[in-house]
Amino acid sequence: MRAPARPHVLAREVAMSRSAFVERVTTLVGTPPIRYLTIWRLQPARMHLTETRQTIAQLAHSVGYESEEAFNRAFKREFGMPPARWRDTCARTGGEALPTVP
Repeated sequence: MRAPARPHVLAREVAMSRSAFVERVTTLVGTPPIRYLTIWRLQPARMHLTETRQTIAQLAHSVGYESEEAFNRAFKREFGMPPARWRDTCARTGGEALPTVP
């Protein structure tokens, strides 16, 4: 999986200022670009936690995080628990009763 570009890089790609880009994306998509990118990264990561044996660090890198710590913080903020706990919970329930996502 290719990591998404950061919002300032995307703004430059479309020849817009960062603030204009943020405003345009927020208007069109309904969420700021950084939030959109976070969701774009974490949704597949959540699925890969239950489908692969990649380490958390490998998974973090594969979805565009430079550090495992940053990935852990973002994942916990989005889903209410760290990725290792998410994986353990899914493993205990056989993937049938996935943890509730806030």
